Amino acid sequence: MLTTSLKIVFCAIFLFMSYSVVDTQMKTPLFENWDFLAGVPWMKTTLLDFYANVLVLSAWVCYKESKLWKKAMWILLFCALGSIATAAYVLVQLFTAKKGEDPLKAIFARQN
Repeated sequence: MLTTSLKIVFCAIFLFMSYSVVDTQMKTPLFENWDFLAGVPWMKTTLLDFYANVLVLSAWVCYKESKLWKKAMWILLFCALGSIATAAYVLVQLFTAKKGEDPLKAIFARQN
């Protein structure tokens, strides 16, 4: 039951953030507005916060993944896609968990 609930939650996060990013990009292209956005103090703080979070997630992935190419791929996806990639990573962990395995152990503790 917990595994199914977590899958639903992370699928919802993945879909909602994917929609939000595409919708926002269609209305206000990021790189067309970059000069303005770079001058907003909250944008700078948000980017610092984002990359601090990527650093934490990267440490977690480096612990979990044994193959260098997988570590590099996920870290690049975290940098490029943020919470979309984070939700995808958690979904991969949930869908590859062994039947009957504690989903929290599969996400946080099991090394791949």
